[in-house]
Amino acid sequence: MQNPLSIPRRHLLAAALGGAAGVGEARTERPLTVAAFPLVDVIAKDLLKGWSQRHPDIRTQVISRQYDDHHTAMTTALSTSGHLPDVIALETSYLGRFSLGSGLEDLSAPAFGAERFRDGFVPFAIDTARNRQGAIVAMPSDIGPGSLFYRVDLLAQAGLTEADLTRSWEGYVEAGMQIKARTGAYLIGDVRLLKDIIVRAGTPPGEGQFFDNEGRAQVTSPRFVRAFELARKVRRQGLDARVEVWFNDWAEMLKRGRLATEISGGWMAGQMANWVAPGTAGKWRVAQLPENTFCSYGGTYYAIPRRSAPERKQLAWQLVQELTLDRQRQLDAFRTQDAFPALLAAQDDAFFDQPVPFLGGQHARVLWREAARRIPAVKMHKQQKFADEVVNAELDNVLEYGKPIPKALADAQALLVHRANR
Repeated sequence: MQNPLSIPRRHLLAAALGGAAGVGEARTERPLTVAAFPLVDVIAKDLLKGWSQRHPDIRTQVISRQYDDHHTAMTTALSTSGHLPDVIALETSYLGRFSLGSGLEDLSAPAFGAERFRDGFVPFAIDTARNRQGAIVAMPSDIGPGSLFYRVDLLAQAGLTEADLTRSWEGYVEAGMQIKARTGAYLIGDVRLLKDIIVRAGTPPGEGQFFDNEGRAQVTSPRFVRAFELARKVRRQGLDARVEVWFNDWAEMLKRGRLATEISGGWMAGQMANWVAPGTAGKWRVAQLPENTFCSYGGTYYAIPRRSAPERKQLAWQLVQELTLDRQRQLDAFRTQDAFPALLAAQDDAFFDQPVPFLGGQHARVLWREAARRIPAVKMHKQQKFADEVVNAELDNVLEYGKPIPKALADAQALLVHRANR
């Protein structure tokens, strides 16, 4: 069993079950297969228990792999048409790579009719699942409404209020300087978190984080300059602890009150309460991100491979619908796995109005619901992950070696222009 703190992904917080886990009675020659990753696999297995009772003649199977291994295996399967599952779970950050290719089934086609469900989801979630032709190629299940977690006790020690953190990103950094001077705590774990959110917040409507709607790289734009400049200021002032999320030193700093804020999805409250820092219960609160920035951190989609077995596609579509459109199932996943539902009908439950004990009784789910409905759609590009790596490498050059920001961004731009359409 791996230590979950060594794995930098929310979906790997539970120990991976590894290999394939079958559910149901063996009455068909080949099982109806769902390929997933940890935590998502638990949700799929719960569904398939009931599915097997309703369809005793259909054998079902969940194949679970670690997060990166799963997406790598699915990339290979779609490109070679070998060992294709009937349903694929995809995490948001990988969706661009898959949706912009030709490996996923067009769920907007008459055989599936996904368009009739589009108004049932928060708008950005369904828009994110569209390919270049506007067709839906995956159905959203859960999302991660972004919010600012902050230590209310450290803010009080520093003589600050929530408004000092959220008025602007520049104000957030200034508040961090006061927190560090008066309490000794760091503002944030790693400055990349700040850079990422500022870049995302300034993305023009209908465009991507790194590429515009024509596929042209945009990393020399003002939002990247602002993000790099604020990141450099944070590092020069010693406001980031230089610890990576999900690693042991990050968790230890959370436990000891050495980190004043955390920028993450709403699901982080459950992770901190359940195992990361349960001893800090009552000391945290959440707010909307500075400048009323709205974005999503993570999320899960379900898709059907275009070249999977034709005779099982309608069964696969039934599975996808149960995984994404069943209100009670969405609520159960939210309660047990912190999987915030993308389905609007599930967001109107009384559970959202209940206080969150870890957050001092704050009605945080209402805040997350507001954020979820205001998150703009950001187009995914097939080179999304590569672009992120390139920009992060240039940020390191700025922070560690003093490379001028204009030069760093120009070099990143040149590399992405060369790679954009490969």
